[in-house]
Amino acid sequence: MEKFDLIVLGSGPGGYVTAIRASQLGLKTAIIEKESLGGVCLNWGCIPTKALLKSAQVFDYLKNAKDYGITVNGIDKDFESVISRSRKVASSMSKGVVFLMKKNKIKVFNGFGSLGKENTVIVKSESEENIICSEKIIISTGARSRELPNLKQDGKNIIGYREAMTLENQPKDITIVGSGAIGIEFAFFYNSMGSNVTIIEYLDRIVPVEDKEISKALEKSLKKKGIKILTSSEVKEAKITDSGVDVLIENLNGETTKINSEIVLSAVGIKTNIENIGLEELGIKVEKDKIIVDEFYQTNIKGYYAIGDVVKGQSLAHVASAEGILCVEKISGKDVSPLDYDNVPGCTYCSPEIASVGLTEEKAIEKGYNIKIGKFPFSASGKAQTSGKSEGFVKVIFDSKYGEWLGCHMIGEGVTDMIAEAVLGRKLETTGQEVLKAIHPHPTMSEAVMEAVADAYDEVIHL
Repeated sequence: MEKFDLIVLGSGPGGYVTAIRASQLGLKTAIIEKESLGGVCLNWGCIPTKALLKSAQVFDYLKNAKDYGITVNGIDKDFESVISRSRKVASSMSKGVVFLMKKNKIKVFNGFGSLGKENTVIVKSESEENIICSEKIIISTGARSRELPNLKQDGKNIIGYREAMTLENQPKDITIVGSGAIGIEFAFFYNSMGSNVTIIEYLDRIVPVEDKEISKALEKSLKKKGIKILTSSEVKEAKITDSGVDVLIENLNGETTKINSEIVLSAVGIKTNIENIGLEELGIKVEKDKIIVDEFYQTNIKGYYAIGDVVKGQSLAHVASAEGILCVEKISGKDVSPLDYDNVPGCTYCSPEIASVGLTEEKAIEKGYNIKIGKFPFSASGKAQTSGKSEGFVKVIFDSKYGEWLGCHMIGEGVTDMIAEAVLGRKLETTGQEVLKAIHPHPTMSEAVMEAVADAYDEVIHL
C-alpha cells in the first residue's frame, strides 16, 4: 500500500490547485480523478462555456461590422465547428493540468475514489483497484447539475449544462429554466447563434443574487436581443412530445401557460457529488447536501478535510482554489487567516458582462449602513464609445461614516476583468477618497470605477 502525506479526492479547480500547493510545501501528494483532470470547470464548465461565448461574440461583431465602417459579406456560423472549438479549448486546458501534475511530482490515480478505514482511499477503475493511504485527505469532489422533480433530465430533450455545450445540432428554440450565471450565459450564446430563447425564473428578477439595478439593466438588454423572460414563474410540468417538450408554467397569480420548445435546459443549481464516497461509514457529518467543516475546512473526523462545492460557501472555481490553498497551508503549519466570503467576486460572462463584489444597495441598507452611492455610465466613457460597447454602468456603495467600500456592481463590456480592483481595494480596507485619488489610465474602461467613486463623493468630472 502506497503512503502519501496528502491525498486529494477530485481534480477540479479546488483539487488540482490544492495538490500543487501541497507539493510546493513539500508534501508527497496524490490526486484521484474519475474523468478528466481539471474537473467540471476545465472540461464542462468555466472554460468551454467561455469558448462558446467568444464564438458568439465574434459572430455578433461580424453581424454588426457595418457599425465600425467595415463591410463583410456572406456571414454565417458553423454550429458544429463552434462546439468543436470549445471542446478543443477544454482538451488543451486539461492537458495543461496533466503537465502541471508531472511538473509538481503529483501522482495521479484515474478511477472512482472512496474513503476506506484507517485513512485509506480505494481507487477503482475498469482495469484495476488501488488502495492508498494518508493521514491527511481532502475531499474535493465537486457537484453536478441539479434535477427538479418536475423537470427530469433525459439528456436529449431536457438537458443539463454538459449536454448544452455539446449538442450536435443547433435547436430552433430552447427554454432555459433558471437565470443564474449558467442559465444567462447559455441564453446569450444560443440567442446569438440564432435560436429562439425563453428564460423562466422562479424569483421576481433574473440574476437574483445581483444588485437590483444590475438585474433590471441586464433584463432590458436581453429582451432587446429578443430573449423572452418570464419571472415569478414556476415550471409545473414538462412533457416530451413528438415536437419537443411541452412546458407548463404557472405564475404568482396562479395563471398557467404552455410553451413548446425543442430543447429545455435545466439550470436550477447544483447537487454535490458526495454519494458513495464513504462519508457515512466514517461518520463525516453532512447537512443540507454539504459537508460540515470548520473555518480551515477540517471535518468532524480528524485528518479529513473538504473544500469547494461540497462545503458551504459560494460554488465558484476561484473560491474552491482559495479554500484548497488555505486548507493545505494550515495543514502545513503556516499562519493563515480564514477566507473572507464577503469579499468574493461573482461574474457572469454574457454580453453585456456583469461582475460584483460585496453588498448590494438593498443589503447595505438592511445592515443599517448610512451609504453613499455613485454611478457612472459607460455611455460617458471614451474607451467604451470607441469600442462600440457603451452599454452598462459601474455602481459603487460606500459607508458614509468611515468611507468603507461596501460593494461594487458592474454591467458592461469587459467588467469581469475590472472587478478585481474592487476586490483588492476592499481587501486592503481602502476608502472612497483613496480610490478617487488613485490615478486611472485614460482612455480605459477602468476609469469608470474612479468616476463612479467621484460621483459618490460629488466630485464627478465627466457627467
